[in-house]
Amino acid sequence: MRHRVAGRRLGRDSEHRLAMRRNLVSSLFEHETVSTTIEKAKEVKPFAEKLITMAKKGTLAARRQAIALLGNRDIVNKEDGKVVKKGTIIGKLFSEIGPRYLEREGGYTRIIRLAMRRLGDNGQLVLLQLVGAGETVTRKSKASKKQEVDEQIENEEAVEAEIVEEETDDLVVDDKPEQQ
Repeated sequence: MRHRVAGRRLGRDSEHRLAMRRNLVSSLFEHETVSTTIEKAKEVKPFAEKLITMAKKGTLAARRQAIALLGNRDIVNKEDGKVVKKGTIIGKLFSEIGPRYLEREGGYTRIIRLAMRRLGDNGQLVLLQLVGAGETVTRKSKASKKQEVDEQIENEEAVEAEIVEEETDDLVVDDKPEQQ
């Protein structure tokens, strides 16, 4: 029995799990979206969110702690057949990703289920993404939600009234019979 045993094994030993987690989060920070299985995504999501929270602090201690947890892999691209270094994962995390979420309290990543399944083992595929910069979650009170619904109903009723008026204006009633 697995009573009070946290985490998923994912069919790997501990070193392989740790390396997989680091590589998946590094790829997530580099590309901002990664396709993987649902189990891996659920296991990696809290780790990625903790690193983003560290990046929001922006201190030297937080940067060193992130390097210890994640490593400092280079971001490289191939341009004209040459490998060009674009920076490092930690650099991008602390200079771009961390400041992007300063106003956000949490929930920096999302898991979107895909309709596709992996060929070999029929595993459920998902997209693990960083939530966009422009997307903010605003909580509305019940009163403001009710007011918004009431306004929407009033607008719909006004549109319906206009349509009825236009239809009645178009109808012309001739009381006189046609003469030939």
